[in-house]
Amino acid sequence: MSTFARDKQYIKFSSYGFLKNLRFFDAYILLFFREMGISYTLIGVLFSIREILTNLMEIPSGLIADTFGRRRSMVFCFASYIVSFALFFLFSEYWVYVIAMVFFALGEAFRTGTHKAMILEHLRLNHLLHLKADYYGHTRGWSQAGSALSAFLAAIMVFYSGGYRIIFLFSIIPYILGLLLMISYPKELDFAVVDGKMPPAGPGAWKQQFVRSFSSLGLLIRSKEIRRGILNFSMFDGLFKAIKDYLQPVIEQLALILPFFLAFSGEERAALLIGLVYTLLFLLTSFASSRAGAVRRRVAETERGLNLLFLLGALMVMLTGYFYLSGWSYLAVVTFIIYYMIQNIRRPLALDYISDRIEGSVMATGLSGESQIKTLITAILAPLFGLAVDTSGLGMTLIIFGAMLVFFAVLLRLVAVQQAESA
Repeated sequence: MSTFARDKQYIKFSSYGFLKNLRFFDAYILLFFREMGISYTLIGVLFSIREILTNLMEIPSGLIADTFGRRRSMVFCFASYIVSFALFFLFSEYWVYVIAMVFFALGEAFRTGTHKAMILEHLRLNHLLHLKADYYGHTRGWSQAGSALSAFLAAIMVFYSGGYRIIFLFSIIPYILGLLLMISYPKELDFAVVDGKMPPAGPGAWKQQFVRSFSSLGLLIRSKEIRRGILNFSMFDGLFKAIKDYLQPVIEQLALILPFFLAFSGEERAALLIGLVYTLLFLLTSFASSRAGAVRRRVAETERGLNLLFLLGALMVMLTGYFYLSGWSYLAVVTFIIYYMIQNIRRPLALDYISDRIEGSVMATGLSGESQIKTLITAILAPLFGLAVDTSGLGMTLIIFGAMLVFFAVLLRLVAVQQAESA
């Protein structure tokens, strides 16, 4: 059982996740772009731009966070998001959306890895690293609770405004609060404590830490075990990021055949149903994340649980495509929701696996490296997926990409250390 204290910092970590996931546009982003007259292929290009730029900044952002302070990086991250949301709200031109994606990518790059490193440093300082799957799973559960509330409120906004643009304006509010929250984080989380001492300040110390982080990154790349794990997690999460928003057209199709909200127009019914489904979805993923520690304790090795979840996720993608093609939209929604839940159980287990193999002083750099590979995979798959949907339809595309995921689940299967040694 988890025995960590729900102290002030735990509340701050949970509040970060809750505020960060109040992205009211998440449940409607694909439909927003479609409303603007953008094809699935060009939507994929936008997603790819976001992922490529995030990819290019992942390692530098991790090095900057480990060198100049993680709080500074997080403040810059929230400021970049706010600029991005403002551009989406104020303009309708595609080229402006490209610029908005640039700012969004900066926010993503300076966030991924950095905040996880702060959580792990807090656990290390308080001798709680053995509970990291539980702790991270619980804080991630609050993130998903934020997503559930976000979907519910977004449905109300879309229904009464008659469009999707307004949700970007309201998304700015929680991100301003998130920026202020980052400023309140304790200074000891800025860097890793080495031998009971904080690293010294000043340009010379920054240079020393940068060299340390960069050399440790090389060690990560040369480690076969870490390299295989990073590729495993990146492939699963990369495909998830590329296709997760396609739940929206699946729900939209379902809204047209269900005998509910018949007094409203098709768009209004879709807005309401999307909001309800996403609210339920994120409540379930919140529960799934909070149970990651229990899953970890039930399997003999973390590797075995991660391998099983990889295959189950691939199966859910294929089933979603099959049910969508067969016209069973309600079953397609169910399997897609299960896919979401699998990803949210798997992510804390992946963090548990990686953090056991990365030195604390370069945690942000190492986690950013993992995130960089994931964003590169997403950048490649997002436009390909969009193009495939435009040419072959959503159902067949999901089946094909799900089969590809099965292939990589076998190719990148994780092996426990003791099992590898006895082989």
